[in-house]
Amino acid sequence: MKKKIYAVIGSPIAHSLSPAMQNAAFQALGLDGEYIAVHVPSGELGDFVADARKRLAGFNITVPHKNAVIPFLDEIDPEAAPAGSINTVTNLDGHLQGTSTDGYGLENALREAFHYHVSGNSAVFLGCGGAARAVAFHFARKGLKKLFLLNRTLTTAESLAAEITAHFPSLEIHTASIADLSAAEDFLNRSTVAIQCTSLGLKSDDPAPIPPELLPAKICFFDTIYKRTRLLQYAEEKGIPHADGLGMLLHQGAKSFSIWTGHEAPLEAMRKALLEAHSRQH
Repeated sequence: MKKKIYAVIGSPIAHSLSPAMQNAAFQALGLDGEYIAVHVPSGELGDFVADARKRLAGFNITVPHKNAVIPFLDEIDPEAAPAGSINTVTNLDGHLQGTSTDGYGLENALREAFHYHVSGNSAVFLGCGGAARAVAFHFARKGLKKLFLLNRTLTTAESLAAEITAHFPSLEIHTASIADLSAAEDFLNRSTVAIQCTSLGLKSDDPAPIPPELLPAKICFFDTIYKRTRLLQYAEEKGIPHADGLGMLLHQGAKSFSIWTGHEAPLEAMRKALLEAHSRQH
C-alpha cells in the first residue's frame, strides 16, 4: 500500500500546529500516513486542488480558503453547506468531498473546558468570519437557544443572522456593532459563553476586540486564538473561566482524522503532540 499523504493549506501556514498533531495520530495507530503544511496563496487555490485530486488522500483548509475552496469540490456535506465554510476535504478516488469540523471542534472544546452544553444555552460571538459562521450554524443545529453576534461591520452580522434564521427560525438571534459598547455589555451579560473569533491577538501589539473590563465575572471566555491575548490575560487576572483555541484545534483535528481514516482518533497522543509543538513555538 502506498503511503497516504494529507495536508493543511492556508496563507500564512508556517505557524500551523496541525502537522505535529496529525503525524502523532498516524504514529500512535501505526498507520502509514503523513501530514504536511502547504502554503497556498489565494491565486493558486484552483491549481492546488487539481493537484490534490491526484496526490493527496485529504486536506484541511484554514484562512483564507474556507469559503473559496467550495467551487473546486465535487460534493459538500449538506450540514456544512449553509455556512459556506469548509475545513476538511476527503479524496475518494478523485472525488473531493468537503465538510466542516470547526463546530464539532468548538463544541467539544467548550464541554471539556467549561462543561458547557450547547442545547438550550446562550452564546455571544465576537467576530463573524469563517470559523464563526461554521460554528454558529453548528450550534443552531445543536439546539442553541440564544445567539448574540457582535461584529465590526454590522451588515455582516445581520446577513449571517438572516441566513441562520432562514434555516433555524426558532433560534433567538441579536446583532450589534462590536463598537457599540452598551450593546456589547448587554450581550455579554446575557450569555453563558463568549467566543472570540476575530484575528485580533495574533500579533502581540493587537488591541483587544472589546474593552476587557466588559467581560462579566460569570461568563466563560473562549479565545479561538492560541496565544495569550489581552482578553485571555484579563480573564486569567480576574479569575474568569477561560480557555484558548488549542482545544478547538485538537477536537476539530481529531474529527478530520476519523473522517479520513475511519479510526477513532487517539486524542491523548494528539493532545500531547499539540501541547509540545505549541510550547516550542512560544
